Amino acid sequence: MTYAVKECFLTLQGEGVQSGSRAVFLRFAGCNLWSGREQDRATAQCNFCDTDFVGTDGEGGGKFSDADGLADRVAAIWGEQAGARLVVITGGEPMLQLDSQLIEALHARGFRVAVESNGTLPAVDGIDWLCISPKAGTDVVQRSGNELKLVWPQAGVDPAELETWDFAYFLIQPMDCEDRATALDAAIRLVMARPQWRLSLQAHKLIGLP
Repeated sequence: MTYAVKECFLTLQGEGVQSGSRAVFLRFAGCNLWSGREQDRATAQCNFCDTDFVGTDGEGGGKFSDADGLADRVAAIWGEQAGARLVVITGGEPMLQLDSQLIEALHARGFRVAVESNGTLPAVDGIDWLCISPKAGTDVVQRSGNELKLVWPQAGVDPAELETWDFAYFLIQPMDCEDRATALDAAIRLVMARPQWRLSLQAHKLIGLP
């Protein structure tokens, strides 16, 4: 299988329970909820995405002909530093490309594999940390994992229903939109009303990391 990678670089994980961890960030190109073209945003199933996942022209991006080649790139980006190796795989929608061969190749190089998905496709076996970020109006089939991250506010999403899904952590992340103050206030109010949730901020943006 050929893997299309938008970007791959060393950073600090900026979101969720593992925020602040040193990680190789691997973003696959392509998504099943939006083409990535601005002219299609208004009619897309997910129209608030803040990510460029089109093409393979980002930092460390490219096309990789096999799992070992991509895993070698991830290992080279991590370097020789000791300690727990972490790769965070996202998109777009990573489940369009992620397979057991790549997970096995990353494990063979000592990496713990974390994945963020919209949940509309089943997760591949072998993932070490799975974050699902559901989008309103979509059919989420992956209703279990380590953390559920809900971008808020989203009309048509009921947090009470999501609380019945099988996750260890429930996170509310304010939507990155024009009215960020209102989104943050809405997220705080939800956590105060429903303490099963916790507030998650995009720390990488706050400190100026990609």
